[in-house]
Amino acid sequence: MRARSAVRVLCALPALCAVLLTGCQSPSGGLAGGDTGASGGAARGDGPPGGDTASGSAAGRPSGYGAVFLAIDECSSFGTVSFTEVPCSSERAAARVVAREDGRAADGPPCPATTDFVLHISEQRPSADEDGDGAVPQGYACMRSLQPPHPGDPGGGGGPRTIVGDCVYDAGGGKVRETACDGTGKKKPQFKVVEAVAARADCPASTGLYVRLGGERPVGCARPL
Repeated sequence: MRARSAVRVLCALPALCAVLLTGCQSPSGGLAGGDTGASGGAARGDGPPGGDTASGSAAGRPSGYGAVFLAIDECSSFGTVSFTEVPCSSERAAARVVAREDGRAADGPPCPATTDFVLHISEQRPSADEDGDGAVPQGYACMRSLQPPHPGDPGGGGGPRTIVGDCVYDAGGGKVRETACDGTGKKKPQFKVVEAVAARADCPASTGLYVRLGGERPVGCARPL
């Protein structure tokens, strides 16, 4: 079966999951960071190229290879310059779509917690597309690699979200970034997120930093390592 490729790739970036932190009993004082984002009509990747399932705005559309560009449970090939939609049974398949949303990632629902990377799909109007209407709408696909390693797993050192079990280090300039908890990353881990709570007061006494996670429990309690 012929593969369908993204119209063009805007860029490909490693998944550096910077998080917003505020110092608490930290010897280095307050730390702060930024969040990462992460592509189809035109594809821009946030991290290395999966298998969980999740719901998204594309869930009500026809699914399966060729029905919608990178719909839920469809797969992409490896890519650094471009990403190609391929059958998941293909030897070229590298990652699976676990959630698919329309619009910009900054405005839409967050990807599932263990997403490995995100593809941003910029709106295009090619001469041929998945449903023949000449348009591929703007959106984003949350991707999970078919094979390990999985940077989105707790402690994996990457992914578009910071979750319980992740480790971070001081990146300087008041910023922090994720790194692998097992020490195999380029930077040594300095703090580990051990719990997600509704308010800072709910964190244990051993908390060294408060990490902004978002969601129903937006505060991550991080202890020094």
